Amino acid sequence: MTGSTKDHWDNIYSTKAPHEVSWTQDNPATSLAFIHSFNLSRKASIIDVGGGESRLVDRLLDEGFEDITVLDISEQAITHTRQRLGKSADKVSWVISDILEFETDKKFDVWHDRATFHFLTSTVEIEKYVGIAARHVKPEGYLVMATFSEKGPPKCSGLEITQYSEGSLEQQLGAHFTKVRCIKEDHLTPFDTIQNFLFCAFRKLP
Repeated sequence: MTGSTKDHWDNIYSTKAPHEVSWTQDNPATSLAFIHSFNLSRKASIIDVGGGESRLVDRLLDEGFEDITVLDISEQAITHTRQRLGKSADKVSWVISDILEFETDKKFDVWHDRATFHFLTSTVEIEKYVGIAARHVKPEGYLVMATFSEKGPPKCSGLEITQYSEGSLEQQLGAHFTKVRCIKEDHLTPFDTIQNFLFCAFRKLP
């Protein structure tokens, strides 16, 4: 990702309301179901990569999780979400960063990514992302990845994406993570169109 990509996303979040973008979910039920399946302590550290204006952070706070980080390339998206949460925003760690430039000493029990990874279209970008995730997920921690499937759209927000099958996603992540399970899900956009997603949970190798 590049500076021009940051400008792209800041422009999107500056000019469009949540109901005007295709990825909006009022209830991130599938992401929550995967996280619930890990039987985590409420003190578990969770990062939502590309969290944008996602309501996953709202639900995690409602459930009492105490160590939540939200990362997004767009300062506008982070600002909107903080404003929506009000005082509860102080309970969250906020990171404005291109994921390919993310640096921290923190290790996470759960790395969640709904629709950031598939915007990486070069081998160099993909390998860099996987290396960053591998460094920052605890041994035997979890990675939840949601991408457009092979039946999903070839573009999103005007940008090219990489479609994944269960096998091709496992191939990209398999050096550091072992697959737990995958499902496919049709996402109904605010425009009444369907986007087919692949959701997979992986566990970090010891």
